[in-house]
Amino acid sequence: MSEPRPSDRHDDSDSDETFAEIVDEETQRDPDLAVIEAGSRTLRTRSGPPQGDEVPARPADPEVDKALRAVEQELAGRWGETKLEPSVTRIAALMDVLGEPQRAYPSIHITGTNGKTSTARMIEALLGAFDLRTGRYTSPHVQSITERISLDGAPIDPERFIEAYQDIKPYVEMVDAQQPYRLSFFEVLTGMAYAAFADAPVDVAVIEVGMGGSWDATNVIDASVAVVTPISLDHTDRLGTTPAEIAGEKAGIIKQGATVILAQQPVDAAQVMLKKAVEVDATVAREGMEFGVVGREIAVGGQLLTLRGLGGEYEEIFLPLYGAHQAHNAAVALSAVEAFFGIGAERPGSLDIDTVRRAFASVISPGRLEVVRSSPTVVLDAAHNPAGARATADGLSEAFGFSRLIGVVGTSGDKDVKGLLEAFEPIFAEVVVTQNSSGRAMDVDELAAVAVEVFGEDRVQVEPRLDDALEAAITLAEEEDEYAGAGVLVTGSVITVGEARLLLGRR
Repeated sequence: MSEPRPSDRHDDSDSDETFAEIVDEETQRDPDLAVIEAGSRTLRTRSGPPQGDEVPARPADPEVDKALRAVEQELAGRWGETKLEPSVTRIAALMDVLGEPQRAYPSIHITGTNGKTSTARMIEALLGAFDLRTGRYTSPHVQSITERISLDGAPIDPERFIEAYQDIKPYVEMVDAQQPYRLSFFEVLTGMAYAAFADAPVDVAVIEVGMGGSWDATNVIDASVAVVTPISLDHTDRLGTTPAEIAGEKAGIIKQGATVILAQQPVDAAQVMLKKAVEVDATVAREGMEFGVVGREIAVGGQLLTLRGLGGEYEEIFLPLYGAHQAHNAAVALSAVEAFFGIGAERPGSLDIDTVRRAFASVISPGRLEVVRSSPTVVLDAAHNPAGARATADGLSEAFGFSRLIGVVGTSGDKDVKGLLEAFEPIFAEVVVTQNSSGRAMDVDELAAVAVEVFGEDRVQVEPRLDDALEAAITLAEEEDEYAGAGVLVTGSVITVGEARLLLGRR
């Protein structure tokens, strides 16, 4: 295992003044942009292209595919991710009989409302670039359940996923027999991930909560770094109806003596987080104060960033993802990795800039403003709440400049659907509402009624089948020559995006 290479710390007063000037801008998450002709400035030649698709197809071997389907069916027979008994009692019991595998490696724990998976992928890329073996646990998956458990930056292969399940299955059944409720789908997957990481073994695990924090199944780890991405209203029936209430639940991942990397938050949510940090003697680094985005320029295939981390300034960072929200995720990820290495507290200096550049240039985040087709351009984004939709709308408008944009929207029934549609209303010329195959999907007629309320009847088309909805949207985008710059955005749910990805030929 190699140590991160420190470089000379930047003490330039001009850069400090520049950073001070952006604090107010950070508060609004709306930095000024310098739009550039960026073909030669993407830094791809320096840092290499992004990694592969990272969304695995079904196993080619029929026997392996059969075995994986059997595991998926057994897991599906348990409580789903939306049915909860808020407690870590069952997962703690499973960890106990497995020999506490989650304590075999250090970890970085991530909560928040939006941006968790993208931030986790960035943290993973940075750690891997410094020669650490990583395990990453994220949810939900876009296409394949194996995406949720990654080793060395890639989803574990189906054979290993099956083996991980079979290894812990006897212990799962033992805990099931002792508890009032069986372990849930998410609890079993969490146990599989923690055991697989110990078995690998990994040098560090990057763990995304499933929901909330204090009673989330992932919260049997004692992470030295707790990351809190922006908090907004989501899962209000379970987490609370205000940012402060939701923050109270998410603050449960902050452990004694940890370092907290706190993205820009609503004031009441930030107060809750800071109070929790004081209670457990945790150190807090705040976006817009101790770290942040100093500069951002649109670039071909992404954006060019200057980030302020805990150890200094990092210039000419190419990030092959779109949107200001991804730049802020990058600042959070960088500071989390610095904190993991002790930079800004225990040791001076900053991370090696070339390694940081190489890591960020390799980041991908499937289903997050992801282009999957051209002529017309079709973009997928898994926004499923109003805050995520606003970030997506801003990023799309900034990066693509479509002359006409058609939306394909399929949502879950337990979301703020009207708020999500209202966020997209200014950028959608028309919207095709549809329904994915999940039992949680909102009925297409109910969704259409809400859409008509937001967009008006003339701008809404109803297609119950997703394949028909995609065809209808593409036809609308192509129908007139004057709209040669038209595009399609598929959004509303991770499940909708995953199914559209398959229909559009991404494997």
